[in-house]
Amino acid sequence: MLQATQSLTTATWHKASYSSTGDDCVEVCEGRVTGIRDTKHRTDVELAVPAHEWAALLRAL
Repeated sequence: MLQATQSLTTATWHKASYSSTGDDCVEVCEGRVTGIRDTKHRTDVELAVPAHEWAALLRAL
């Protein structure tokens, strides 16, 4: 998972389309690994999941 973490450091993040219009948002970066983080705590926690698992989650919503 170290490679995923390193690639998230330089990734281009964007606000998730499922986020609200307020300040409580989720950002994602997409690629082979999808990164997910809270906009209020960008440097604290980043969740990295395989892209196919992220796609499965979105299909389930």
